[in-house]
Amino acid sequence: MDAGELRQRYEGGETQFRGENLSGTNLTGADLIGIDLERADLSNALLVFAYLSRARLRKATLTGAKLSGANLNQALLSSANLHNADLHGATLQGADLRAADLTLANLQDANLIDADLRGTNLSGATLIGACLRGANLREERRIYYSSLTGAVLCRVDLEGADLKGAELPKVNLSGANLREVQLREANLKKADLRWCDLRGAFLSDANLEGADLRGANLTNAKLERANLADTDLTEATLQGAVMPDVHLNNAKLSEVNLRLARLNRADLSRADLSKANLRDAEMVEAYCARTNFTAANLSGANLIRAELSSANLTWVEWQGATMPDGTVV
Repeated sequence: MDAGELRQRYEGGETQFRGENLSGTNLTGADLIGIDLERADLSNALLVFAYLSRARLRKATLTGAKLSGANLNQALLSSANLHNADLHGATLQGADLRAADLTLANLQDANLIDADLRGTNLSGATLIGACLRGANLREERRIYYSSLTGAVLCRVDLEGADLKGAELPKVNLSGANLREVQLREANLKKADLRWCDLRGAFLSDANLEGADLRGANLTNAKLERANLADTDLTEATLQGAVMPDVHLNNAKLSEVNLRLARLNRADLSRADLSKANLRDAEMVEAYCARTNFTAANLSGANLIRAELSSANLTWVEWQGATMPDGTVV
């Protein structure tokens, strides 16, 4: 079927085109709202600025298709093959992309607000500047398992997105908006999170071992039991962060703002907290073996039963702090 026949039949009221071969077809700017192209072959098709909102493209083949600027809002794209597709600037708000193949796809500046990306393979995809606010990438009982291995996500907007249990090792999220994102139990080992906005983010039980968090804003973030061993948090902001039972051993926390942070039972062994702001922090039973607190501000901090015997406490400010034995300085 060629483009002319498809347009003519669609304009005549026909919407069912399941399994049709439309490979290489030029449908630039076509108005195909609500069309049913389930299992159709649209490989290398030209769909630039096409109107495909609420289109049914389940299990369709769109490999190498040109979809830049296309409107795919609320489209059904579950299990579709979009390998190497160009979706630069496309709008996919509320689209169903469950189990879709978006490997090596170009999603730069794409609108993926509220999209369902559970089980989607985004390995090697480019998502620079894309907006994924409210998107669902969570893992559920291993039924849906999103892959972002090697994806370029710098400056991406994921505010409020659900990435619970997502596999994101070594991912580049530098400068991304991750405010109030759900990353509980996510794997962010050695991820690049420099200058990320993680205010109010949920990172409980997440693995951030070896991650680069320099300059990141984690104000009021939830980090219960998170693994932050060997992370670089230099000049990061963790004011008011909830961090009981967190692992921060060997972490770089020089000049970090931890004011009002809750670090009860935290493992801070061998961490560098020189010049850190720990005013009014809760550090009950914190483990500080060989921790470097040089010139840190611990005024008003609660250190009851904390292990400080081998810590470096040179030039520490203690005014109003509660010491391990319960005495107030």
